[in-house]
Amino acid sequence: MKEVIPGGAAWSRIVRRGQALRLEAAADGANASLLAYAFPQTLERLCIPDTLKAQMSARITAPMVLMSDCGRALLSLTGSSVAWHDALTGHSTAAQVTGRFGPTSYQHDRNDHRLAARTGLLDELTKHDLGERDLHACVNLFTKVVPSDDDRGALIYAAGNALAGDWVELRAEQDVLVVLSTAPHPLDPAPAWAPSDITATVSVVGPPAADDASRTFRAESARAIEQAERWAS
Repeated sequence: MKEVIPGGAAWSRIVRRGQALRLEAAADGANASLLAYAFPQTLERLCIPDTLKAQMSARITAPMVLMSDCGRALLSLTGSSVAWHDALTGHSTAAQVTGRFGPTSYQHDRNDHRLAARTGLLDELTKHDLGERDLHACVNLFTKVVPSDDDRGALIYAAGNALAGDWVELRAEQDVLVVLSTAPHPLDPAPAWAPSDITATVSVVGPPAADDASRTFRAESARAIEQAERWAS
């Protein structure tokens, strides 16, 4: 399967255990806000605090494992052309998009209307009988944030982290519902609304071997994959 997710759109797909989802940016400054849920038991979903704490990181990078709130691996980053994916600052809201770029609606702007990430994610979640209460902290693939020089150390957008052609690949460690929005990152200071298209490709790669980089990354990563394997067997 290969398809193009337009910039500023939303997309969802069930990625089966042993399949990999590869996302490739069509332009500089791409962003993909990602949610992930075990399928079909969608009450189990991606837990960013556990993912970062267990693997002692403040960013998502290969070969880390994205862990559920049950301690099981959902997805493993088997490769990426960029070394930093944000998991701290969340996705854009309609108020944030309107405040920066002005009012927008389908009736006025037709297919050029500006769809906030939260709106797009909720649209996709509805297709799977999920809703606002099922939103969780996201991973902003392709985006890097860093502390500013102010007294508060507020996080700011790091320009140039992802360029056209950059990619990330995620392997499903169990059947996973992946939900994406390609709206710009909420901290992206670009003056114009110009979200990048992202090409999504799903292929069969098989389960992780004993020496797989995600399995051997940390003891906690190995346990998360093992728990997913036991659950799926």
